[in-house]
Amino acid sequence: MKRSLFWALCLSVVSAFAGSYDIEEFEAKDSGSPDSYITAEFGGELKTVPADEVESLQDGRLVVRQKFEDPFDASATTYQLYQGGAGDLSSMTALTADGVDYSKLVKAKLYPRRGMKPEQDVEKVYFDGKAVYAPGLTTAIAFVDGSPVTLKGEGAEEAPVETAAKASNSDDEYCDDDDEDCEDDEDLSQYKTTAPVRGDDSRDMAASSAADDASGVDRFGIADEVRFWSAVGLSALAAASIVLGITQHSEANKAKDAYDDLSELNDALLAACKGDRGCEIAMSEKAGTTAWTQADLQQRMKTNKKTQDSYATARNIWFGLAGASIAGAVVLFVW
Repeated sequence: MKRSLFWALCLSVVSAFAGSYDIEEFEAKDSGSPDSYITAEFGGELKTVPADEVESLQDGRLVVRQKFEDPFDASATTYQLYQGGAGDLSSMTALTADGVDYSKLVKAKLYPRRGMKPEQDVEKVYFDGKAVYAPGLTTAIAFVDGSPVTLKGEGAEEAPVETAAKASNSDDEYCDDDDEDCEDDEDLSQYKTTAPVRGDDSRDMAASSAADDASGVDRFGIADEVRFWSAVGLSALAAASIVLGITQHSEANKAKDAYDDLSELNDALLAACKGDRGCEIAMSEKAGTTAWTQADLQQRMKTNKKTQDSYATARNIWFGLAGASIAGAVVLFVW
């Protein structure tokens, strides 16, 4: 029972703070407008569609997820899913993520690159039931179950390098010795280094990436993974502390009950005997505690009181640790 409570609390804390990268509800009231990618069929507008139907779209159908922002209230951002006919998708890349449930991508915010804030997600995202599309993107980042996921288009990374290599080979192949431009190239060749230009570009990109990492921009990279799992650990610690605090509180109540019972008996003895020791011993025997004297009774009361105070102190420490852990988890999740 305690273990089930522990995991329930842990999961509830994690899900509460990981939701900034998810879309919990599609509640926008705005009308859906068609564009070159998705066409309307009736009345020139798109109709809303439930999230659980996106994965089972028929061929030729398309769903667009539209983001609506309020310039005066950042917390008033809403989303909605609209269905229509598939338009011309040839200018967009079909993005997929291996091993990821497609239905979860429908509710996951999409980002063009690493290091973007939760509210900087793509405004329009298209779904055909198999892949995800976003204008101008050949790769994208999303959060699924609290972990960053990369969506890729087939051959998206190799194409630029291959194209550049072909362009270079083409220039060398068709250069004529009698061409004045070629002679200019030969004159300029004396200033060239042995390192290829493409290598310089890669070094520049590596330096830029390193600078981004150093400045803490890469929130989806290693630094973000450390923060995320640290927050999960703090959430688990908070849940465990709450369970232990509840246990200590229960034990403190038991000690208090025992103290109260003895206190009532002691008060009854004092009230009845009025300081007569023989009377006190007799009253103790009638109460079924023949081995006790009033001094023994009061000593047991002190022991119970100390036990109660000890459990109460432990309870307060565990609850305090839980509060600090939750505060730390909140900071790490929203950082």
